[in-house]
Amino acid sequence: MATPGEPLSSPVNAAWWKEASVYQIYPASFKDSNGDGIGDIPGIISELDYLKALGVDLVWLSPILQSPQVDMGYDVSDYYQIHPPYGTIKDVDDLIKGLHERGMRYVMDLVVNHTSDQHKWFKESRCSRDNEFRDWYIWKKPKYDANGVRQPPNNWRAYFGGSAWQYDEKTDEYYLHLFAPEQPDLNWENPKVRSAVHSIMRFWLNRGVSGFRMDVINMVSKDQSFPDAPVTDANSQWQHGSMYYCCGPRLHEYLQELGKILQEYDAFSVGEMPNVYDPTEFGKAVGFDRGELAMAFQFEIMDIDHGPEGKFSPHKYRMSDLKHIVSKWQDFMYHNGGWNALYLENHDQGRTISRFTSAGPEHRATAGKMLATFLGLQTGTPFVYQGQEIGQVNVPETWGIGKFKDIETLNHWDEVIAAHPNNTTLHNVTLQEFRVKSRDNGRTPMQWTNGKFAGFTTAPNGPWIDVHHDYGDWNAASQVGNPDSVFQYWTKVLGLRKAHKHLFVYGSYKLVDEMNDDLFTYLRIYEGQSALVLANFTGKVVNWVVPADAISILENGIILLENYSRRRPVLPDGTVAVKPFESFVVFLDGRAGAGGYGGKL
Repeated sequence: MATPGEPLSSPVNAAWWKEASVYQIYPASFKDSNGDGIGDIPGIISELDYLKALGVDLVWLSPILQSPQVDMGYDVSDYYQIHPPYGTIKDVDDLIKGLHERGMRYVMDLVVNHTSDQHKWFKESRCSRDNEFRDWYIWKKPKYDANGVRQPPNNWRAYFGGSAWQYDEKTDEYYLHLFAPEQPDLNWENPKVRSAVHSIMRFWLNRGVSGFRMDVINMVSKDQSFPDAPVTDANSQWQHGSMYYCCGPRLHEYLQELGKILQEYDAFSVGEMPNVYDPTEFGKAVGFDRGELAMAFQFEIMDIDHGPEGKFSPHKYRMSDLKHIVSKWQDFMYHNGGWNALYLENHDQGRTISRFTSAGPEHRATAGKMLATFLGLQTGTPFVYQGQEIGQVNVPETWGIGKFKDIETLNHWDEVIAAHPNNTTLHNVTLQEFRVKSRDNGRTPMQWTNGKFAGFTTAPNGPWIDVHHDYGDWNAASQVGNPDSVFQYWTKVLGLRKAHKHLFVYGSYKLVDEMNDDLFTYLRIYEGQSALVLANFTGKVVNWVVPADAISILENGIILLENYSRRRPVLPDGTVAVKPFESFVVFLDGRAGAGGYGGKL
């Protein structure tokens, strides 16, 4: 691997984590080892060879720490204990050991914007106003309207619905919770809180954790005046106040404190940063010389199909929208010292094939391969979410509200029913949006085999959430070693990044044929070498008029990767017939003395 400071003909600084790829595991849904219907750490350990075969370097687990599971572990009640259904600290030690033996590393999910209301800190905090832990959370006195009716301190809306403030009758104050009422926000203005977070990080780094994914880390600094948010929805009493707590006034100070610890351990870090659309602001958190985060998740692609009424209202995006977003972040990070975290799926998102393509059964594998090509060869570190590598899709169209488990989904449904009890059209539209964008789409069990419950569990009553009924045809056992499978294609994409690391990791990005509404095509360029990456997002044949900046590569380069065999050449009229959901990568080595085209990096 490259080391920091290695000379490159690129504005990009070298780092081991830039050359790596990451696999995300949702513990409850990965593999159940003891037959209780819930995935666990021993189940993960049993499949480490599978992860090694895929070719990933880092394994990120969604929260495994002790939790009441109001938000599936993103409500931590003890940062030093493991959630019992998942296993023990010894299991974590065994996991880390098994990963290291296979040349992989473990990334822990660090949830420190908020805790569970069952955490001992919060239990103490709500005892009395003068308790020593009172200032560990954000407490404010009520407001009163003209009629003397008690009101929350401001009009901020929680992400899971309703006010972001919960009244506590015992102490006659409200506490802030940007998510569920059971997830009170920590007060990072208190240095004791930050010191406690630092101790948590060191505890796990000393046990062999190689870094952290930091949950909503850009929300830890709040505007201390806590003003009302501007009214953008006249029909709602509650308004999103993200401008007052996303990238707040002391965020970078706090991140630099975390960064000093990360640098001490040469640790990996990726921050979750929702509601940040300005690359300049983003770049402050991930700039190579800033000493904060290695990279962060931006949400613009994830928000691309959100409608005017929010996430669960429909919106059809255009290819030009996707091109604008991707190119915006690719270009800014490359030229400004930042780094992209590349992802299309995770525990909070719908499945890529269902969400971003119209692929039916006959094109499902092809579409999965196309999306792997599109994502995995951009500038940045790719993240593969469990099941993405075998082409898992969203929940079935037959799912009604009774099948869903996610708190965000269920709370939204309750709000819709309460506000529009007789609007069956809206009810049906909302259910359809759940089947596309609910977090449960990514949380159905990993499909291992064609056996009962997809080989995920031996529990008599099945898993905690229904397995997709298509597991008989779509499972890992049928794909590992199958040269035509989505799994094996992902291994090729990840392998290509390593084999041609200067080009695909440290090279520049250039969008090709910007106005094309069907194809997403881009170049990767490094010192006379170039690769053309093409992805057809449609289920039709596209007669592509090849632009001038691509014609030489297509005519003289060699195929590095393709999801159809025997790709058609450029026709005499300068066009290429691109098949449904086709993708390919063509490489041209134009360096003097390279020994012809196809010279290795």
